Amino acid sequence: MYQYSEFDRQFLQRRADQFRDQLQRWQAGTLSGDAFKPLRLQNGWYVQRFAPMLRVAVPYGEINSAQLRVLAKVARDFDHKEAHDTSKANAGLSEVPTLPDRTAHFTTRQNVQFNWIPLDKAADVMDLLASANLHGIQTSGNCIRNITTDALAGIAVDEVADPRPFAEIMRQWSTLHPEFAFLPRKFKVAITGAREDRAATPWHDVGLRLLRNVDGDLGFQVRVGGGMGRTPIIGTVVREFLPWHQILNYLEAVVRAYNRFGRRDNAYKARIKILVKAEGQAFVDQVEAEYRDIIEKDGAPHTITQDELNRVSAYFVTPLLNCDRKSADAKIAHILKAAAEDDVEFSRWLTRNVQPHQNGDLRAVTLSFKRIGQAPGDATAEQLERAAELADRFSAGEARVTHEQNLLLPWVRCDQLPELWREARRLGLAKPNIGLLTDMISCPGGDFCDLANARSLPLAQAILSRYKDLDELHDLGEIDLHISGCINSCGHHHSGHIGILGVDKDGQEWYQITLGGSDGTRLSGEAQPGKVIGPSFAASEVPEVIEAILDTYRAQRQAGETFVATLRRVGAEPFKVAANAVRTSTARVSTPA
Repeated sequence: MYQYSEFDRQFLQRRADQFRDQLQRWQAGTLSGDAFKPLRLQNGWYVQRFAPMLRVAVPYGEINSAQLRVLAKVARDFDHKEAHDTSKANAGLSEVPTLPDRTAHFTTRQNVQFNWIPLDKAADVMDLLASANLHGIQTSGNCIRNITTDALAGIAVDEVADPRPFAEIMRQWSTLHPEFAFLPRKFKVAITGAREDRAATPWHDVGLRLLRNVDGDLGFQVRVGGGMGRTPIIGTVVREFLPWHQILNYLEAVVRAYNRFGRRDNAYKARIKILVKAEGQAFVDQVEAEYRDIIEKDGAPHTITQDELNRVSAYFVTPLLNCDRKSADAKIAHILKAAAEDDVEFSRWLTRNVQPHQNGDLRAVTLSFKRIGQAPGDATAEQLERAAELADRFSAGEARVTHEQNLLLPWVRCDQLPELWREARRLGLAKPNIGLLTDMISCPGGDFCDLANARSLPLAQAILSRYKDLDELHDLGEIDLHISGCINSCGHHHSGHIGILGVDKDGQEWYQITLGGSDGTRLSGEAQPGKVIGPSFAASEVPEVIEAILDTYRAQRQAGETFVATLRRVGAEPFKVAANAVRTSTARVSTPA
């Protein structure tokens, strides 16, 4: 992973010192709340339903064991519910929920969040984070946010080129960029270097895909204007092939055009996706005009040289591992044979949680943070420390936060897989459900978020509890279930094969169900939003609705057919009819004969 230089470390500490000064001036009353708000936001500090929320940046998802231990210390020493008043129910919640503290939350954008840190402790937390090269810079605010990528970046067998050096160059370029610190709205960039898009790039403000042209030259396909929220839109391809060394110049042109023409009079219409949709080719023409100005008039100031790419690439050190050079295939065959004789759960874990690696002696292993009793993506202080131990013992001290809200160990030796499995199982992190129904994505919802219309976590727990039988889960196969507590779509419900969206009706919690969404992976097909299958359901009805949908899939599927493939073959109508048939507390919906 990227190795921070002395300059990087000094920069983060000076930023932490600056934030401490800003916080103290606000506390003393010499800095107004309005003036302090954008400063705290661009350091990752929100004010939520019951308490402040801190979002910590994990650039392109890479994190080391020392950083995991610092996050554990933040959770244990600062993330305390008793420091806040939770006595009042809010925004339609019938009762104050039982909320965990001393816990971190992995997000879909490869960040980490805390929900109970008092604001008067914020500067101490930022100092602690800086000691491990962590920060919250630009994890909020109307600026260029954390740049995300594939959790398998640099190790994927289908990789065209490693996207991490480009992501790091973009991070350095965008951090505290003076022209783009106050854009019309937040701005999200994702990049993938693999043939399969595991970074959901079409759903981002800018989605970048590394590829090679017919001459073998490396470049980017550039999409602009993707996003979820109230208006789900798939990004438009504005350049089929842009030479790699021009990517910063072109990104500057895109953001310049957005900064100049994006709406600031309406927060709901301020995202770049609305501008691209409204202007169409005129927006693309404006970007190209800006790009020509940058190249021809400004002198192409951000052209990436080969030396600069080499310099940054050198920071991504491949760990030196003492690998047994015997045939990897033979080792895996031996492991699988032992699994069949020993434990079917181990065999399933090898199938679901272990992925191939560019180095034949290694594998990438996902630790599942989807289990009964904890919210999807939540990790206690102890679990963070134990994950750090697993990273040290089995993955050269490195892990990756995944888009699916899990942790991935990227450097695991094949011959250590049985031992890793035993240790992960002991810690409750070896559930063989990666890619299955219970490996769901969920935002914190109304339990924490001040914007949410409904709770996400009780639904997630109900589904986790209902589908805990591994035989049934594996029979159902790969299914993307995504849950959002409001239209802001932090749970990416639009891209789920099954999406659940919390909505507010007269102060009560209701839920829309969508079917057929896609994030752009090979399993899901071309990126597209799911379609609503009818009026909203009461919270008590949602588990029955999910069961009716899955029963319909079992009845309709052909041999070896996945849920999304069956859905697209037979259409949504049978699923819609089944879902509406289990309404109890809401009026039944008439269906066609």
